[in-house]
Amino acid sequence: MKRLSELKIGEKAVIHSFEKDEIFIKLMEMGCVPGEFVQIEQVAPLGDPISISVAGYHLSLRLNEADSIFVEPIPKNQ
Repeated sequence: MKRLSELKIGEKAVIHSFEKDEIFIKLMEMGCVPGEFVQIEQVAPLGDPISISVAGYHLSLRLNEADSIFVEPIPKNQ
């Protein structure tokens, strides 16, 4: 298992869980729910924020937000 903030551009994963802090409710309201597929779309030039594809739309997250999401990476051949 990895944190969403550790994935590289183009990598896909499935959301597994969240660290228990105040941000996880906000993330779930934006479509980041366990079992949802995510893909890293873009990373800002200085590395923060990142753009992800989740629940059919693009979402920008700060690295500290992405760091609180645990994901299961999907192998590239799938």
